[in-house]
Amino acid sequence: MTADARFEPTWESLAQYAVPPWFKEAKLGIFIHWGVYSVPGFANEWYARNMYQQGSAEFQHHVAAWGEHTQFGYKDFIPMFTAENFDPEAWIDLFKRAGAQYVVPVAEHHDGFAMYDTAFSEWNAAQMGPKRDVVAELAAAARRHGLTFGVSNHRAEHWWFFDGGQKFPSDVQDPRYDAFYGPAVEASPNASFTSAEWTSQDWRPRPNAKFLDEWLARCCELVDKYQPQVFWFDWWIEQAVFEPYLQKFAAYYYNHVTDPVLQYKLEAFPVGTALLDVERGKLSAIRPDYWQTDTSVSYKSWCYVADDHFKSVATLVHDLVDIVSKNGNLLLNVGPKPDGTIPAEASERLLGLGEWLHINGEAIYGTRHWHTFGEGPTTVGGHMREHEDKPFTAQDVRFTARDGALYAIALGWPGDSAVIQSLRTGSALAAEQILSITMLGSDESLTWSQADDGLHIATPSTPPCVHAFTFKITLK
Repeated sequence: MTADARFEPTWESLAQYAVPPWFKEAKLGIFIHWGVYSVPGFANEWYARNMYQQGSAEFQHHVAAWGEHTQFGYKDFIPMFTAENFDPEAWIDLFKRAGAQYVVPVAEHHDGFAMYDTAFSEWNAAQMGPKRDVVAELAAAARRHGLTFGVSNHRAEHWWFFDGGQKFPSDVQDPRYDAFYGPAVEASPNASFTSAEWTSQDWRPRPNAKFLDEWLARCCELVDKYQPQVFWFDWWIEQAVFEPYLQKFAAYYYNHVTDPVLQYKLEAFPVGTALLDVERGKLSAIRPDYWQTDTSVSYKSWCYVADDHFKSVATLVHDLVDIVSKNGNLLLNVGPKPDGTIPAEASERLLGLGEWLHINGEAIYGTRHWHTFGEGPTTVGGHMREHEDKPFTAQDVRFTARDGALYAIALGWPGDSAVIQSLRTGSALAAEQILSITMLGSDESLTWSQADDGLHIATPSTPPCVHAFTFKITLK
């Protein structure tokens, strides 16, 4: 337990919380979606639900590939989830080479299959499938190599996740599997999930006390067993019925773990009581309260699927830079294959990001946002809006600051010279304050001048890296 167990389960008490310095310095973490859903490797990590939704592509694929749902249900993928090539040391080595400072595996997804040795269900990776406590092994490897460890818990959505299997003959209705598929209560008010239903904070029927009590107990179990310094929740905890349970858990977590980071989406927690997480999107401006984006190296799915579409290294670099300039962190997801190998496309992207950080990390780690996040023509959206984003250009510049230096990061090669309009004569940075200007990764001396239209900087004869280019403006 922390030295001062001062938190009580009220919003007023939880408002004492402050995001710890280590998290603000880390900037980059790795998210891991690995579970039974990687075995079918089709569509996305919601296969477990959608294979029971009649008429869906997953339903049709399942019948064609695996047979009728009474003969082969989701549970039957578990023996195929063997993880024979799972090597936590190799995973952590890759994440370190990518430049990550913390790692957050999914401890339990909506499907209800725990990736750790839980006392609340036999349906877990320590007793079935891999027969290994995946969370424990990753925690040990991460800490051995100096990475901070966290977990995510998505169990809230399990209340309704398998409801489709109640509407036609399937193994969901077999009482032998109640402990896995249950409660499978029909989603409110149906399975179509219109936008209004997704944003409702009062789905009916509400989770009952039994479900909520166990949800809280499972969360506390993760805290007790693994002491995660990051605890990440998905969106459905925003339901009003969860509020007292969120208060109880937050107080328990803050009182039992040193320098914890508790993450939420949308409006599940009041501002200042935990850390806001924006899924697959970025903010348009600096947020005074620290925050985080979670997104993936690929577009289609959080978990492994056979035909995923991967982002470019440039996109990942640009996302990281844009987020850090606006007072946030990036939690970047990978989805390993069912045998425990990380897809080559994902590894290549992570290593590419690491190569950029090897040269430019000085402008990322331990920095803070400046007076303005940057300039340029490209705008970005918010939560679940990354598919609308346009590529950044050389005219897009982002700022960070630390240790007497201002970093201006151009998100494309500026050519023979860069003109940074935000640093023009009369701006927050006067020419008299500038000691020197260099580009990270280059030994060349750079000439510069300040004018009414901006700060003009001659670029090196050869770009020192790819994807984004950092001018270090050392101040007197």
